[in-house]
Amino acid sequence: MKLLSTNTCHVPKNLSAIIRQQDEQPAEAGGMTTKQVNKIWHSIESLYKTGNYPLITFCLRRQGQIILNRSLGHVHGNSAEGLAVDAKVANPDTPVCLFSASKIVTAMLIHLLDEQGAINLLDPVSYYIPEYGMNGKRRATIFHLLAHRGGIPKIEGDVTPELLFNHDEIMQRLYKAAPVSAAGSRLAYHAVTAGYILGEIIERVTGQDLRTFLHEQIEQPMGLHYFNYGLKPEMRDQVAMNYATGLHPGLGTDKYLNRVLGSGLQLAVDVTNDPRFMETICPAGNIYTSAEQAGRFFEMLLSGGSYNGKQILSPRTVFRATLPTSGTSLDRTLLAPMRYALGPMLGSNPVGLFGPMTGQAFGHIGFSNILCWADPARDISVSLLTSGKSVVGTHLPSLGNVLYQISSQCPAIPREQRRSLFGSDNSETDQV
Repeated sequence: MKLLSTNTCHVPKNLSAIIRQQDEQPAEAGGMTTKQVNKIWHSIESLYKTGNYPLITFCLRRQGQIILNRSLGHVHGNSAEGLAVDAKVANPDTPVCLFSASKIVTAMLIHLLDEQGAINLLDPVSYYIPEYGMNGKRRATIFHLLAHRGGIPKIEGDVTPELLFNHDEIMQRLYKAAPVSAAGSRLAYHAVTAGYILGEIIERVTGQDLRTFLHEQIEQPMGLHYFNYGLKPEMRDQVAMNYATGLHPGLGTDKYLNRVLGSGLQLAVDVTNDPRFMETICPAGNIYTSAEQAGRFFEMLLSGGSYNGKQILSPRTVFRATLPTSGTSLDRTLLAPMRYALGPMLGSNPVGLFGPMTGQAFGHIGFSNILCWADPARDISVSLLTSGKSVVGTHLPSLGNVLYQISSQCPAIPREQRRSLFGSDNSETDQV
């Protein structure tokens, strides 16, 4: 029976005591009705009631307006052991780690360098990092890494906390790694590896560390108070702690995560709660921010790289970054059908990663049940951040319902009424 046990947190009968909201506009400001907004929020509450998430923070923008910006749950102190006496209620500004949703930010920094003429996405990685071009990787390009076709989907050997906090050792392993497939030949999600290589390219080309480059190019001009790799020491007492939830890892969760991440569920959770993880730079997985600020980043992409009168990225860059690199294909790491652009994960029709009829959507998921995306057809940007790391659990039907409600309550806008998201040419891709 222990093998079949489920780790769930305490769910109070009165949710209103642990809900906080901030800076929301009336439903009508986003072309919605109060009933539509309530249906979306009720689906979030139902997701919380599964007990898989000590904290959910959620932000929905439609037509550029913040319609929902709420938190539900605790920063810390709510776990399978029950509610601690010092449990702290969260708020919409609570910092949460984006995990793999950080990848799209690192990817857009690479696209920015391409826009500036500092790099070319079709260049071999070894042109910028000569050490990388050994053991069969000489012809692997930046394009291949962005598209998860670089041939190095995971770090080989034992993955320990000490390794994850040792940047130089990780880089040496990646330099020496032999690809498991020829670059460009096989789709296999690069959970950690590509991020480190892309981050190294950015640092070598710019002469800046990755935090500084992100701060100067995106965080500061967009007025994001904390949207960077790691978290400043003075903010760490506010960060949402992560918890292992869901069905017992012995049911297959650990085997799957070892395939994707190189470690099991509890180790992944323990590492991400370690202050050293907030100190280091993990380009593929440790941007800390709030749901609203994550949504603001996607709103900028949805607006063709523009935010509040500032052009962060060119419309052409956003357009190129979000073009599909292929049709739906089996991802050999995730063991699921996926569509990718050069950095973003893409939605699909009739159903995809971001819900039904989301063929225009682009974004990224994060460990685990973190979803951030924008959908030009609906004129929405969405961020769903969670602290319960449930992979297999009772949450799955409710999570599917959240995606369904967002898609159905935010219907597609007629093409002639949509914002010109990518400059003067607002043509659609193959999945409308």
